[in-house]
Order: sequence, then structure tokens, then C-alpha cells
Amino acid sequence: MNLLVIFEAMMQERNVSRVGEKLFLGQPAVSSALARLRAMFADPLFVRNGRYMEPTARAQDLFERFTPMLDTIAITLSQVSDFDPANSSRTFHVGISDDVEYGLLPPLLRHLRAEAPSVKLVIHHTDCTRISGLLVNGAISVGISHTCDLPANSKRKFLRLIIPMVLRADSEAKRLSLDEFCRRPHATISSMGTLVTDVERAFKKMSRNRLVVLDVPQFSALAVLLADSDLLAVVPDYVAKAMSACSGIRAEPVPLKMGSYELSLVWRAVADNDPAERWLRSRFSEFFGDNSRLRLADPIGNPTDRSSLA
Repeated sequence: MNLLVIFEAMMQERNVSRVGEKLFLGQPAVSSALARLRAMFADPLFVRNGRYMEPTARAQDLFERFTPMLDTIAITLSQVSDFDPANSSRTFHVGISDDVEYGLLPPLLRHLRAEAPSVKLVIHHTDCTRISGLLVNGAISVGISHTCDLPANSKRKFLRLIIPMVLRADSEAKRLSLDEFCRRPHATISSMGTLVTDVERAFKKMSRNRLVVLDVPQFSALAVLLADSDLLAVVPDYVAKAMSACSGIRAEPVPLKMGSYELSLVWRAVADNDPAERWLRSRFSEFFGDNSRLRLADPIGNPTDRSSLA
């Protein structure tokens, strides 16, 4: 069984050193286990290709056969074990999009430091296009992002609507008119590809254009870049709320009608009954969810039924 655990990790990581880090084993121990696996199955199993170890056809076949068995064992063990967050030192691998990390993660971390001081979260950056692959290869057990197609062996739970807001740092008191919104230079965040695309689509529907003069990969420096400038940026509402705490940055509704998005919690079905994973998912639901599923702000800030935007 220990050899099969190492084999599964090798299929996921494709690197002896990373397998050792993941399983808290030294590199010689992983190499020794790999040699025993090769002798057991009379096959090289993994062939070096640069920094990675590519699985052979035999290894791929074994992985398909062993995965259901290992998943069944994991489920069985989880159903007979308890989870005590106060005394646990478990490590969770979580996929989180950049907007969620910036706008929603900090309050949860402060809570976890009190409830589960020795629990470790390993954050993997993800988005709509990458989250499925991370779930399939086992790199994460749970993810939070706007999601598209998901693997058949995964589950999804709605957390909240993603409501676009516009950030600004100028001293003008009046809300932006549509003309002003179109005229001003814009900054975009490339990690929010879907939101950026929808803004452009909304402009095209109105035969309008916007001038994008800055594109950054993530949210961390956006407030500093907006400061003392006439730049605008369209961001999710929870990012806008967090960033408005920065001096001189304020948020307001986007002055044009846009579609809505759902922020979802997704996880591997094999972890559905794991007490520790259930605990973690409950905390994500508590801190990342809200009651906005059926309501969202319209372009002038009034509540609008979501169905009117369908």
C-alpha cells in the first residue's frame, strides 16, 4: 500500500523531489520505492524527460486500475475517523482564483488561526480554465473560482454572485456617467479573463470602445497603480470592498448593464465524506458565501432580479 501511495503521487507530480516533499519523505526513499515498483511490474514506469518523469503506457494503465481502489480506501478511512481542527496539523491543497485570494481569503485565515492553529493551507492559483485539471490530477481537493466545465467525478456548490464594480481614485464626487466611463483610461487584470471579456462585449453591444492602457496579472498592486490617476478598473464586488479600504480608492456600480457570474465551491467527489474536507468546505461556505444569489446591483445601484439579465 505504501508503494501504491508513492506511485499515485508520482503520477500526479512527475518529479521525485516534489513527491518527497508532498509525502514528507527523503529523495532516496522515493527513489528506492520507485525501484521496487519497477521490479514489481517489470516496467520502467517513469522515463526522465528534462525535469519531469513521464509515465509509460504501463504506468498509465496501472493508474487507471488503482485509482478507484485508492479512492475507496480513502472514503472508508474517512468515515471511521474524526476531525478535531483545534489539534489537527493537516495540510489542505486548495485552488483559489486571484480575486478570491485578495478579496475573501484574509478574513477566513484570521478565523482559522484561532480555530485550527496548526492546520496548513497550500494555495494553488487557478481560474476557470485550470481548475478542472487541478482536480483531475489531485493537485487540489477543493477549489473556489468562477467555473466552466468540471470533471464528472467532482461536485459543485454555489457561493455567491460575482457583481462587477468600478474602482477609481480621482477626487470627483459625482458618479461616473457612461460617457465618462468610456472616455477614461482603464486598467485590466488578466487573471479575470472572463470579466474582462464581458466588459468588452458590453461595450461592443453599445457600439462603444474603451481605452485599456494597463494590464496587470493580479490584484496585489492595483490600488497603488490607481492612486493619484484617472485610471478605472472593473473588479468583482468583494475585491472592490477590500480595495476600498486603501486610502483614496472608492468603488461604485459599473454604468452599463453586464451579465452576472457565479462563484462556486468545487471538490473531488472522493473527498465528499472526509470529515476534515467537510469542515474546510463549511468554512469556505461561511466566509465566502452570501445571500446575493437572486439579487444583484444594477448599473445605478438599485436591486435588480437576476432573471432580468438572463
